[in-house]
Amino acid sequence: MWITPEEVLLANALWVSERANPFFILQRRKGHGKGGGITGLLVGTLDVVLDSSARVAPYRILHQTGDSQLFWSIACGSSRKEITEHWEWLETNLLQTLSIFDNDDDITTFVKGKIQGIIAEENKSRQAQEDEDCGKFREAELKMRKLFGMPEEEKLVNYYSCSYWKGRVPRQGWLYLSVNHLCFYSFLLGKEVTLVVQWTDVTQLDKNATLVFPESVRVSTRDTEHYFSMFLNINDTFKLMEQLANIAMRQLLDNEGFAADRMLPKPCKTLKNVSALKRDLDARAKNERYRALFRLTQDERLDGHTDCTLWTPFAKMHVVGQMFVSNNYICFASREEDLCQLIIPLREVSIVEKADSSSVLPSPLSISTKNKMTFLFANLKDRDFLVQRISDFLQRTPDRLCGLTGQSVSHSNTKGSSSLPTAKQGLLSIYQKDQTEDLGPKATKEKMKEESWNIHFFEFGRGVCMYRTSKTRDLVLKGIPESLRGELWLLFSGAQNEMATHPSYYAELVEQAMGRCTLATEEIERDLHRSMPEHHAFQNEMGIAALRRVLTAYAYRNPGIGYCQAMNIVTSVLLLYCTEEEAFWLLVALCERMLPDYYNTRVVGALVDQGVFEELTRECLPLLYEHMQDLGVISTISLSWFLTLFLSVMPFDSAVLLVDCFFYEGIKVIFQLKSNYVMLEYLDNVVNKQTVSAPIPHLHALLTSGDEPPPEIDVFELIKTSYEKFGSLRADVIEQMRFKQRLKVIQCLEDTAKRSVVRAIMTESAFAIEELEELYVLFKAKHIMSCYWGASSTPAERHDPSLPYLEQYRIDSGQFGQLFSALSPWSCGMHTATLSARLFRLLDSNKDSLINFKEFVTGLSGMYHGDMTEKLKLLYKLHLYKSHVRCATFDDALFCFQEQFIELCKTLYNMFSEDPLEQELYHAIATVASLLLRIGEVGKKFTNNGSKKPELQPLPAEDVPQQEKEDSSGEGGQSLVSKALAEAQLDNPTPPANVSDEEAKDDTSISSYSVVSAGSLQCEDIADDTVLIGCGVGGAIGGNDFRRGSAPDADWSISFEQVLASLLTEPALVNYFEKKHDIKSKMAACKAQRAVERQISSSSDHELAQLST
Repeated sequence: MWITPEEVLLANALWVSERANPFFILQRRKGHGKGGGITGLLVGTLDVVLDSSARVAPYRILHQTGDSQLFWSIACGSSRKEITEHWEWLETNLLQTLSIFDNDDDITTFVKGKIQGIIAEENKSRQAQEDEDCGKFREAELKMRKLFGMPEEEKLVNYYSCSYWKGRVPRQGWLYLSVNHLCFYSFLLGKEVTLVVQWTDVTQLDKNATLVFPESVRVSTRDTEHYFSMFLNINDTFKLMEQLANIAMRQLLDNEGFAADRMLPKPCKTLKNVSALKRDLDARAKNERYRALFRLTQDERLDGHTDCTLWTPFAKMHVVGQMFVSNNYICFASREEDLCQLIIPLREVSIVEKADSSSVLPSPLSISTKNKMTFLFANLKDRDFLVQRISDFLQRTPDRLCGLTGQSVSHSNTKGSSSLPTAKQGLLSIYQKDQTEDLGPKATKEKMKEESWNIHFFEFGRGVCMYRTSKTRDLVLKGIPESLRGELWLLFSGAQNEMATHPSYYAELVEQAMGRCTLATEEIERDLHRSMPEHHAFQNEMGIAALRRVLTAYAYRNPGIGYCQAMNIVTSVLLLYCTEEEAFWLLVALCERMLPDYYNTRVVGALVDQGVFEELTRECLPLLYEHMQDLGVISTISLSWFLTLFLSVMPFDSAVLLVDCFFYEGIKVIFQLKSNYVMLEYLDNVVNKQTVSAPIPHLHALLTSGDEPPPEIDVFELIKTSYEKFGSLRADVIEQMRFKQRLKVIQCLEDTAKRSVVRAIMTESAFAIEELEELYVLFKAKHIMSCYWGASSTPAERHDPSLPYLEQYRIDSGQFGQLFSALSPWSCGMHTATLSARLFRLLDSNKDSLINFKEFVTGLSGMYHGDMTEKLKLLYKLHLYKSHVRCATFDDALFCFQEQFIELCKTLYNMFSEDPLEQELYHAIATVASLLLRIGEVGKKFTNNGSKKPELQPLPAEDVPQQEKEDSSGEGGQSLVSKALAEAQLDNPTPPANVSDEEAKDDTSISSYSVVSAGSLQCEDIADDTVLIGCGVGGAIGGNDFRRGSAPDADWSISFEQVLASLLTEPALVNYFEKKHDIKSKMAACKAQRAVERQISSSSDHELAQLST
């Protein structure tokens, strides 16, 4: 079959060439056919055992030109007959044609285009067969949930057939990619392999190709590395993995789970085995690329794109490219980078009409704007449908939005803002009014720059609909004139569009925000006078007040960021050239689009780009990188460069030129400039010899001392050198590097948070540091799981970033119960859930139905590292009705009543059921129970002050069932418990009126006592509604009549001291509670439930068959 041309790095690895001509090579995979030696046997064996859907085709055809080392795979076949047909077609139809070309690149382009055309024709005939329902996908999703125990909330995104490398042996199976997990399952030759990895645990994700792992994906966690290979389309799989890992990192940052896009349009046809989530993620990726390319707002959604040509009047030619249509914009990008780019807001469109087609200009479309500009597109494949879509969007575009398209926006007045004391023009123009006009050479150069831009505006248009070409970039690199700087910053950053669509937003925001006192406003007030104090515009109240309003308004708009240091420096520079409103929208563009996550509480974005810079330095300047690593200065000096865009580390008149380039090129220019080694040594001496502004003292330079200052570096020469050396750096490469660094940075921050928590709590807990770290990981995993698998409270309620680290993550009773069952040394069988609920109420000090990590460790520490007295205190308190109300101390004189004592005995009975010395423990607890019951009876007489009450007689000996009289070795302990508890003469109790329904539900045994014969009762028969008691009231042992007509003795009670003293008389109980438990094994078992990799016998064949049916 013909395949989309893909690069092949190792043409001869594991392959043998059988035919060749100057342009094509036919190869056979080793292990197929005759010969091949040991390598052939190994490869052949692997290919035979692999699943048919993931098996590598044994034959392929490669394209190569001349002496090039680059190969392109264009066809593959499962048989010699199939591949021979393709080979003969190439020799018959292409060889003679290719010999005409003189250029190897032209030959490759022609071959790739021809193969893609063949594939497109074949796909048309297959469309009818591919319109299958998604039954297979639904089946795969159900299978994933059964195999890995996932709930309904866990949604499968896609699944692939691949090989998982365990050691050096591949395991062929299925890779399931869900929203929150990467799962793999294989059942081969009687061996089962199951793997589950949470995306939040991934620290590195790579795609590589080696001889050991041929074109594989490596998934790394803190503990291990996993390799997957043999994908049919590894690029698509890897892109999906990147998206899911990015979502997980965002979840760690923002504590928000993945939300499906409900606005996603339905596909025009049913896609084969593609889930709605996969379509959602694909649409998100396209939207992100589209918004980044044209600097559009976060809510802009791409509707579609199509190939076309655009008539460029300045070049008198048609430019080939793509048209993009979204809900508010029509955009165009040329196929050749920097040739032409165009953004047309629909609010500016006045006429859309179809022009007459011709052979020279097929399917033309004319779009006219309100400022009399006309754009002519042609070669549109489906022009009628496109016009209809544009018309639909135009009808939904509000007519009241009037964009500023023609002249400068620097002096615009927004309705509603006239009453506010805001700066109506840039502060620099205000403070330069009184200066006499300078007619020197610098001023002349500034006038020449202005004239160059005016000519550019005349030729390419002005405003948001301006043609953006390589000439535009050249003018930006030469420096934007001060009079046009604010206007062009708004244009290139995309802030002009956002300001035009929100005409009174800033004025309303200032009115709402001013006067409020928050943590952000306090930090803003502290930093106001530190913002460019050397500039006279911020040496008076006017500039300070303008800066205060902009920062306060943004902190009110985006409380997630609020205010971060360095925002004041950047905003003060924006205010020099823009009005307040314009500076505000530029700040929005910087913080939310151009520098994402830079100014949050942990400056994650800046740390990510710092890592990218180090990686670029290592690749491009290895010697410098090694030198700086030795000095340890990269991370020290480069963070402020990113946060302030060089404004705090370079003379102002030079740094502002770099800001010009940044608003046009984006983050790419920052990496280019930082990679220029000249800056690292002479940063303070970069000068702008063309500036017309008065020199501003640079604080950083003033504080730098030296006998002989280094030579001055012209900033224009620096920019030119940076573009010459590193101009080939592409935005997609930066994004790929950002992804890798984002995984590393966020996981490092999580590790730092973990260490901070452990340091804060280690003095209050007896657990070792390693144990606390592992407990924190398990606790946080439960918290994160609740974000996407649902819980009784929202993620925002369970996570408060303002709290200390050890109190930020919280879990509810259900999640606590799971951890309690897995980690608690007190295993109580079916009674474990009740004990867990009681402990949760005890630890929940603020009664918000959530506990934090500190409270969680406090409970576990008491069970594992408390002495006998502390453990018994904890158990005793868990069985008091009002323990959740009076939980401050155990020193209060709290008394245990009869029904609570029975519950305590039942808990102890269940705890001993799996102990090797259970019979000794049963005898001991029976003895203690008998003693305590008598103590309670004696105490009752004193509390009644001698008043006589009708006495309840114990059950006569002859009325006791015969089985209960027998005291065999296996049942003696149970009989003693029954007899001891029978002496309490308890009937059916009624819970106190102040006990809630939830507590009554947990303590069901209180309201449902039953008489049980000890001789017929085994350990596992002790259910939640069963208590070992005897009854002698009226001589009736009938269950229902007894439960309805009896009540506990409310006067009976014992204290903790009495319980402790009684238990100390039994060595078996003392030894049991003094025994030390190891939590490490339980933590290892709990961790194994999250990432399981196990092998079992072939007995699971039947289970697998059941799953497939």
